[in-house]
Amino acid sequence: MITRRSLLGGAALLALMTALPAFAGPDEALAKLVESVLSKGPNGEDPSPASDIVLTDDELAKIKEMKATAAIVMHYGGNDWSRAQINGLQTQFAAMGIEVIAVTDAGFKPEKQVADLETIMAQKPSIIVSIPTDPTATAAAYKAAADAGVKIVFMDNVAAGMTAGKDYVSVVSADNYGNGVAAAHLMAKALNGAGNIGLVFHAADFFVTKQRYDAFKATIASDYPDIKIVDEQGIGGPDFSGDAEKAAGAMLTSHPEIQGIWAVWDVPAEGVISAARNAGRDDLIITTVDLGENVAISMAQNGFVKGLGAQRPYDAGVVEAKLAGYGLLGKAAPAFVALPALPVSHDNLLEAWKQVYSTEATDNVKNSMAN
Repeated sequence: MITRRSLLGGAALLALMTALPAFAGPDEALAKLVESVLSKGPNGEDPSPASDIVLTDDELAKIKEMKATAAIVMHYGGNDWSRAQINGLQTQFAAMGIEVIAVTDAGFKPEKQVADLETIMAQKPSIIVSIPTDPTATAAAYKAAADAGVKIVFMDNVAAGMTAGKDYVSVVSADNYGNGVAAAHLMAKALNGAGNIGLVFHAADFFVTKQRYDAFKATIASDYPDIKIVDEQGIGGPDFSGDAEKAAGAMLTSHPEIQGIWAVWDVPAEGVISAARNAGRDDLIITTVDLGENVAISMAQNGFVKGLGAQRPYDAGVVEAKLAGYGLLGKAAPAFVALPALPVSHDNLLEAWKQVYSTEATDNVKNSMAN
């Protein structure tokens, strides 16, 4: 466990705060988030909308004639986000006549992902869609694939030293900065604008989770002077739920005045829920990022989780597959494509589930809905 730290200096925090929309109260701020993307790409690129990524019927016909193959190389497969990404990719690849020959899970271990990439390259795929576990430690393996002519589309993060349009086609991401902003506004709304909170962040050089953390802190600092961050704990995994449970438990013991805890994504949030139960803190407020089933059940029951910022992983997978088609065709692609944040609370939970996963909410979520 990594103890409290500050990732933002004063100047950096001020710069981040200027990127946020003008504050007009939580509800109005949340409504504005779905209209734009606040995130920049891994190399500072401006976002292009996912709706701009289109393949014509003629282009689809050309792709089908290629009999191309694809591999999906995940950083971690043990959550609903990863499963939805893979589902979107497989569905769209099938529509394009592209065979998926491998789906791998590195368990957040860079050395495992490098081995996965080397094994996959022996199968000579036309396409790799992947999210690097560590942009530096995996870079050589991705560069070798690019040099071999594989069309690479990245999710969320980019391997170090690689250039869009040369080494890879594009990178696709949710508005992770916007989702961090959403979680902050939802925390403030649940606290009525005042209180003491703790943060459970991802203690790794991981672009998307750092964006969420930066955004949450900047939003609280700029918009809610009566909310104080009194403790932070970092978690490194791979047992993110267990690590978060320990981190949150330590916070609640040393700072019993804490009224809310933000967790960097839904699996750590599950650990925070366990810590709250163990501490007898039924009043604790939790916000997070990512709409997993367990946090959705908590929201449905009006339980610990009061809201979250959701990604749109199924749609992201569809866009990634289309961009892989751009690569096969030699069609120019934007360097960074992003999908807007989706604030979720009890009130819009079932509709949000449809937007996130392109399917109805599970029976577990539906049956948990409290009036």
